[in-house]
Amino acid sequence: MRVSNLLVPTLREVPAEAEVISHQLLLRAGFMRKAAAGVYTLLPLAWRVILKIERIIREEMDRQGGQEIMMPIIQPAELWQESGRWDVYGPELFRFKDRHGRDFCLGPTHEEIITTLVKGEINSYKQLPLLLYQIQNKYRDERRPRFGLMRGREFIMKDLYSFDRDEAGLDASYNKMYEAYTNVFRRCGLQFRPVVADSGAIGGSDTHEFMVLAESGEATVLYCADEKCGYAANQERAEAVHSLASNIDVPGELQKVSTPGCRSVSEVTEYLNVPPEKVIKTVIYTTDKENVAVMIRGDREINEIKLYNVLGCVRLDLADEQTVRGVTGAPVGYAGPVGLNGVKLVADSEVMSLVNAVCGANEKEQHLVNVNPQRDTKPDLITDIRLVKAGEPCPQCGAELLEAKGIEVGQVFKLGTKYSKALGGTFLDESGKARPFVMGCYGIGVTRTMAAAVEQNYDERGIIWPVQIAPYHVIVVPVSSKDQNLMQAAETIYNDLNDAGVETVIDDRPERAGVKFNDADLVGYPLRVTVGSKGLANGQVELYMRRNGETVLVPQDDVVNAVKTKLRDIG
Repeated sequence: MRVSNLLVPTLREVPAEAEVISHQLLLRAGFMRKAAAGVYTLLPLAWRVILKIERIIREEMDRQGGQEIMMPIIQPAELWQESGRWDVYGPELFRFKDRHGRDFCLGPTHEEIITTLVKGEINSYKQLPLLLYQIQNKYRDERRPRFGLMRGREFIMKDLYSFDRDEAGLDASYNKMYEAYTNVFRRCGLQFRPVVADSGAIGGSDTHEFMVLAESGEATVLYCADEKCGYAANQERAEAVHSLASNIDVPGELQKVSTPGCRSVSEVTEYLNVPPEKVIKTVIYTTDKENVAVMIRGDREINEIKLYNVLGCVRLDLADEQTVRGVTGAPVGYAGPVGLNGVKLVADSEVMSLVNAVCGANEKEQHLVNVNPQRDTKPDLITDIRLVKAGEPCPQCGAELLEAKGIEVGQVFKLGTKYSKALGGTFLDESGKARPFVMGCYGIGVTRTMAAAVEQNYDERGIIWPVQIAPYHVIVVPVSSKDQNLMQAAETIYNDLNDAGVETVIDDRPERAGVKFNDADLVGYPLRVTVGSKGLANGQVELYMRRNGETVLVPQDDVVNAVKTKLRDIG
């Protein structure tokens, strides 16, 4: 391909709307253009990257026995209503009516459709296991689409669904996909880490996210400092190791004290001269079912994902001031678990070991001291609901937990019988008894993987594509388009490389060499062949490696072998 014919509308300035590196560089380097908020047109270079990622995915899915299909993007509401997700999925679901007034949605995922398909076609255990996948556009009406392809409203996703006869079969399918995902992201040239995660609106039990490690990642990954341990989890799912109260205080008598103007933990600790870990923080939430009071140590944070899961609710929101007054009888800042009636009380496991702690008295400017949760409170539920942070002990081996930022590019779920039972998906076992399919689902964000690759591979000049997914491997740059000898030599090299199977472009534009070099660095071609008059006079051309900036001179008649060797070395 000739750059003069290639649609690569590079930009010199960073677009004002672009916040993260991948968004900035994919716009600046001419890979995409915005059509609407969270919706983008992928230009030729981006599409080449996407096709390479998809090829890798297909090869790994097929290797594990996956069969590719294509399901409809438009899905009837009754399937989602039957599974119970029409309301659970919330406003992110694109909903619409057809001309007959029937409800539909644009598919954000396809559990309902695939289960309905399989239940109509598979009726015997002899036809299992079954792995079906597709690669297609998905739609989610993000409240605030941002970060370009990282959080868009339209995106490309690979979703595979497994159907097995029992849990052992599901384990085997899950392990196959775990291995396949590991191979996919390794072959894409990415640094990544599988982590224990939360299943969210998809549901199910065990699940792992595959995180590309990058400073711009929205997710926090906690992992064990001991590499032999291997524990890693999304912060939403990280298990807490609860520290027990180290003091041996004798429980004191519960007393009420005046705390004028002390609403926050910091104000209470300063006024009463107590450490924050001796304070019980009580937070009021509203759900679709009831009001909930949550008690946790003052130096800890509530993990709302854990709380949402243990409550089994559809909606979880912090209570407004009016609700807090109605539940506690006091303004915000004075809630406490002692004597709190008419509300569900949930306690973090750690807080129950406190002795002689401080909490709100459910009265304005009043707190209680010498609070002993085991004696003075009656929680309806005691469980782990706190946010784990770096520096805390690993739940598996006790070593220190470290922290990194990650971008979720894939997730594998064990669904079990959640959808097959809801939708009547059954097969006949050896004895002729109808049993529900045991399912799993497995997704890869294709467009997000491309963006994550940029977040992990760039410098101040532009993108540095991993060779495996680069749009083209080599760009040939004649220093002057006016020098016919240079142009002829560049054309010969360009043709020889393409004939040898090396994906190559030639910058044949009548631009200055500096402009061509800058554009090549911005786009991120892994290797540049520079054809200059001085080198050519000695029968040589320059090879420049984008990743490390290394330059070497090679004989013009050996350029194909030299390029192949370098690509193999850096790939």
